[in-house]
Amino acid sequence: MIRVGIGYDSHRFGAGRRLVLGGVVIPYTLGLLGHSDADAVGHALTDAILGAAALGDIGRLFPDTDPEWEDADSMLLLAEAHRRVQAAGWTLGQADVTVIAQAPKLAPHVPAMQDRLASVLGVGAGAISVKAKTNEGMGFLGRGEGIAVMAVATLVASPRSTSQRP
Repeated sequence: MIRVGIGYDSHRFGAGRRLVLGGVVIPYTLGLLGHSDADAVGHALTDAILGAAALGDIGRLFPDTDPEWEDADSMLLLAEAHRRVQAAGWTLGQADVTVIAQAPKLAPHVPAMQDRLASVLGVGAGAISVKAKTNEGMGFLGRGEGIAVMAVATLVASPRSTSQRP
């Protein structure tokens, strides 16, 4: 059995924060605003794997009303979500992430993001795809007000734990 999940996240830019995407600190004059480290890549991918396993979403597991998650490392949240997905009997097959940002230029950082995400999820780097796109100057993304991310994850039933799935 195979399941597919879709995740989305967006954050606006703000001063005084570092920019973290896919667990990698990106040199830039602005960071993303949010309760945690605001890693939109980590958040979208977390939602994609949770959605594929029908285990809710990042906001339910790690609510922004809980002080425990303030300034949290989103890679720890992704790792915990992945642990729950595995406990439910699923194995990550692959993930595809698209980051939409007018600036900064992200292409030089894509390999590091792929490596970091693969490491957190315990898969080969070839199982994780990260792409960077602009919004061609249109809308809040095109005006450089923030970043949006879409993610898709494919889960495969783990042969040893098929009895745990609904």
